[in-house]
Parts: sequence; C-alpha cells; structure tokens
Amino acid sequence: MLMLILNVVYVLVAISMIALILMQRGSGAAAGSGFGAGASGTVFGARGASNFLSKSTKWLAVVFFGISLFMAWYATHGARPTGENLGVMSQVIAPATAPAVPAGELQAAPPAAAVGEVPQATAPAENIPSGNEEKPVEGSHKD
Repeated sequence: MLMLILNVVYVLVAISMIALILMQRGSGAAAGSGFGAGASGTVFGARGASNFLSKSTKWLAVVFFGISLFMAWYATHGARPTGENLGVMSQVIAPATAPAVPAGELQAAPPAAAVGEVPQATAPAENIPSGNEEKPVEGSHKD
C-alpha cells in the first residue's frame, strides 16, 4: 500500500516538475523583452515568475529525489525473499530415466552422459578420418 501511494505521488511530482520547468523563461528571453515582449511576464508580480517558479521547482526536485532514493532503498532492503510459495520455481524436477530396451533391439538414442561429461562421437568407423592422410595444399587440385 505504501509503494502504491509513493508511486502515485512520484508521478504527480514528476508531472508538476515538467509543467513548472516548461513555464519558466530561458536565458534568451531577456533579449525579447527589449522589443515589448517582457510586458506579458507580470502575472506573478513586478519581479516576475523566476523566484516562485524556481523555488517551487527546487522543492519538487528535492521531493522527487527523496522518493527515488527511498523507493530504491526499499526495493533492495525491504523486500526479503521468504522462500514461501515460489510456485513453479520451488518444484524440483527429477531427471528422466530411459526406458529399458529388450536385448537384440537397437536403441533410438545413445545413453545420456553424466553431468559435466562430454559426449563422444557416434559416427561409424569407416567415416572417421585417420591422421595419416595427406591434406591437399590450398589452391592445388588433385586429378
């Protein structure tokens, strides 16, 4: 419940910060005031909106970073795994056993290798090349 409330406040603070930042004048706005554009900036008083908007933005940023740090701390320290009800992940699967093959029949697949053991090649002996054969040099052709 706490995280739900914090997430809602977090989004509202972020939207408020975006709105306040977009309402502020940039540093290039002073050049336009010489041509009469500065008269419309008297909504917040004679000093302009810079003090109100910048202070509001500062405090919203402090709240935003505070909530961010708390939620990060809570995610790492507050949520401890209890080992209860892990669902499918808590089940141990037994290794499958191969069915018994009657004598005289061929097996469909070789027996499974033990854990960590590398399976051996099962090619027929006539297809395995010996190390004594000459290998052709690249670019040469045997006729």
